[in-house]
Amino acid sequence: MKKVFVAGHNGMVGGAICRQLTKYSDVEVITRTRAELDLCNQSAVMDFIKTERPDEVILAAAKVGGIHANSAYPAEFIYQNLQIQNNVIHAAHLNDVQKLLFLGSSCIYPRQVQQPMREDALLTGVLEPTNEPYAIAKIAGIKMCESYNRQYRRDYRSVMPTNLYGPGDNYHPENSHVVPALIRRFHEAKENKIDEVVVWGSGTPKREFLYVDDMAEASLFVHNLDQDEFAVHTQPMLSHLNIGTGTDVTIRELAETIKNVVGFTGKISFDTSRFDGTPRKLMDVGRLKRLGFEASTSLMSGLEMAYSDFVENKEELRM
Repeated sequence: MKKVFVAGHNGMVGGAICRQLTKYSDVEVITRTRAELDLCNQSAVMDFIKTERPDEVILAAAKVGGIHANSAYPAEFIYQNLQIQNNVIHAAHLNDVQKLLFLGSSCIYPRQVQQPMREDALLTGVLEPTNEPYAIAKIAGIKMCESYNRQYRRDYRSVMPTNLYGPGDNYHPENSHVVPALIRRFHEAKENKIDEVVVWGSGTPKREFLYVDDMAEASLFVHNLDQDEFAVHTQPMLSHLNIGTGTDVTIRELAETIKNVVGFTGKISFDTSRFDGTPRKLMDVGRLKRLGFEASTSLMSGLEMAYSDFVENKEELRM
């Protein structure tokens, strides 16, 4: 039986990965809540890894949030994410954990990068200012994994998911990402018989959205690839892989789709005084497709499942 420590299992990403791991009969999943293990505490992380001796680590823990949260708390975003990564990756190495998967974000790429965003666009331009601290932390995580691979011959891989949504999402009215924010806004407008929903920004930016269980399946697909096959499609200092759908929609189109899924019958308006963020963020997923994986959940189907989960569990969700 293989012991796999999933850091961040209570988050949307970590939860989806744990759901996927339950399909593996030879895997024992190890988890700890934040109260049980503070990943920002170096000695606590070291003691935990030393005691539990996991065979593999999946690092899905992170401080995350939307444009508002990233703009309001830049210090926390860079400090906490660097601490988590440094502690978990280094402790894994010191305790001879050979395989590790690090989950990053599409925000690692420059603001004005050519679309769709290829892996080799990393470090070729200026980052989007609204989430630069988070992006820099994630870039550091990629390079940390590559450095341990180069110096110590570890097998530490990094995947960069596009914008995610689905079960376990954060529905906080200010600190959430666009999909859960709009699901909550349209739902509450319908429940309270409000005839208008305001969407932040102009509605013109284009975004790619991936259902979180597709992301988890893709991540484990990459994690479990034969090392020689993985090496054919990567380089020692360009080893991360994009995970996405390869298609995008405008925020206006997204809002209209969520409006229909929720069953809101009022009108949509756009608050142009709010940040738009990066004009477009579309992943080039050519490498992932060549390796043999392609996402299967359509945006409409994914949003329907996400909304159903929200309605069923909204009393327990992060609101």
